[in-house]
Amino acid sequence: MSNILVLGAGYTGIAAAVRVAAKTRRVGGRVRLVNASPTFTERLRLHQTAAGESLAVHPLDEIVAGTGLDVVLGRVARLDAARHEAHLDDGRVLGYDKLIYALGAVADASVPGADSHAYTFYDHEQAVRLCGHLGTLRSGTVVVVGGGLTGIESAAEFAEAHPRLHVVLLSRGRPGSMMGERARAHLDAALERLCVEVRTGVEVHKVLPDAVELVGGELIHSDVTLWTAGTRGLPLVAGSGLSVDARDRIVVDSALRSVSHPDVYAVGDAAAVTQKFGVLHGTCQGGIPTGLHAADSLAATLRGKTPKQFRFGYIHQPVSLGRKDAVIQFTRPDDSPRRWYLKGRAAVAYKEMVSSSPLPTYRLLKRGLVPVRAFALSAGIP
Repeated sequence: MSNILVLGAGYTGIAAAVRVAAKTRRVGGRVRLVNASPTFTERLRLHQTAAGESLAVHPLDEIVAGTGLDVVLGRVARLDAARHEAHLDDGRVLGYDKLIYALGAVADASVPGADSHAYTFYDHEQAVRLCGHLGTLRSGTVVVVGGGLTGIESAAEFAEAHPRLHVVLLSRGRPGSMMGERARAHLDAALERLCVEVRTGVEVHKVLPDAVELVGGELIHSDVTLWTAGTRGLPLVAGSGLSVDARDRIVVDSALRSVSHPDVYAVGDAAAVTQKFGVLHGTCQGGIPTGLHAADSLAATLRGKTPKQFRFGYIHQPVSLGRKDAVIQFTRPDDSPRRWYLKGRAAVAYKEMVSSSPLPTYRLLKRGLVPVRAFALSAGIP
């Protein structure tokens, strides 16, 4: 019997665990899914949670029921790739023959004060705490640092849910710079309509308890600061012995195996996955396909077969702009913008379909109805 550990039950980890459990059942695989929480966190909706929206709770046991895998509750404190061991923070040590690492990434809070004076969206608990803090403010300023998709969505959500608050979005570049001109114009107009103050060409030097200091010395008062400027791998990865890149992501080969420890597979935001157009950036869009492919690669290895190469292409950039507006930029496989985009109500419906899709996907996976090929075809990969 092969002892398989899947670390992390986010979008990618659940997909990997359900898939590998089905694929290894005939060869006697024992699959354990390790997660700190007994529930699944919809990270695509954390900005909604922070803005005060009440969302459904999804117990992991219900999601994986009938798959034959075991859920282990515990937070991974240390990983020893040489000894094939995952150490939990309560002292338990879980050995493995094969491991799929799906613990994702954390906010890159290397700027002084960001880790102690700013909120991040690493987990549901932080979003709930931010929601509570925002709810206590009768007036004041909320500063969102980072003009990527998370920063844009958060700024729009906060401005719509809390019109009494002044929301400032700080970004080095122009928010939506990856989009085409028409989609970007709609995004700009939406942020202006919501009275979000957008500051571009700025860089944060330090986060203080009640302010953000920019490079150059300017101080921006902040009652609440949300940090969304970049991500990196969890600190435990750096001490695991695994080969990592400059952002502490696990470097993998074309089968999504660690280049230094081939019994470890890395997926989602935790992995540095290289395609012809470069390294994948962290999105659910790219995460679930990596989880499915890693599961298939692992199963192929157990059967003595050569794993297939992972191939992926992007299809869209979906961005919510509060609950009543959104913009969807359709893309080429390398994530560059196509001419087509959606806005307004059609975009809201499309974005909700995207955000809601993982749970139905898991149900289909349990029935063996979602092949990895389907994700490749949807992305335009021949």
